[in-house]
Amino acid sequence: MREDVIKRAETVAEMAPGDSVTAGVLAGYKSRFSESPPLNNPPLTYLDGAEAPAYLLTNGKRGIGRGTKRKTDSPVGDRRTVILVTGRRTLCLIGKAEDDDVIEIPHESVADVTTKSGFRAHRLALRTPRKMYHCWVHRKTDKATLNAAAEFIETHQQDRPDAIDGDDTANRVMYRGRPVAPQDTTHETEDSDQTTYYRGQPIDDDSD
Repeated sequence: MREDVIKRAETVAEMAPGDSVTAGVLAGYKSRFSESPPLNNPPLTYLDGAEAPAYLLTNGKRGIGRGTKRKTDSPVGDRRTVILVTGRRTLCLIGKAEDDDVIEIPHESVADVTTKSGFRAHRLALRTPRKMYHCWVHRKTDKATLNAAAEFIETHQQDRPDAIDGDDTANRVMYRGRPVAPQDTTHETEDSDQTTYYRGQPIDDDSD
């Protein structure tokens, strides 16, 4: 099984457009800037079917910030965070004691992509209609690689990004075949009692 994973990891790494995707990290026997296994399971095993990463980013202790930079989900011990940017999503894998946490951000849900370079760490920030995701990146990562990953995500964005249902799942919120618009509580209207709600959010009815 391990030999199969390593062989597939080598093939996938060769297909990537840049050198950020390495067989060692994909197969899970080393980190990008460390010899320690980054996760409990090889990152490659979290990909679906023929899905392959175009870019691979990592960080040690900073993890992924959800909502704010300080509200982070961080790896434990010698584990790491692995960020896989594929043709359909940004997949964040955070190494824990017994299992790995998974945060999935579909490209179709991304409204804006920004990067930030710093002395101690870099950051890839993805904004969705409901939340900001701060993907911390190891300071040794080449800035050109970070910018290329951001540009890759931008090319897969939609003009009207879909909201993500819940914290990190890839499902769009739907009700009877219609998308649920994020609730805006800042403006109350007199006919608000005529609005159909689902899960506490108004249904976006543009069927006319």
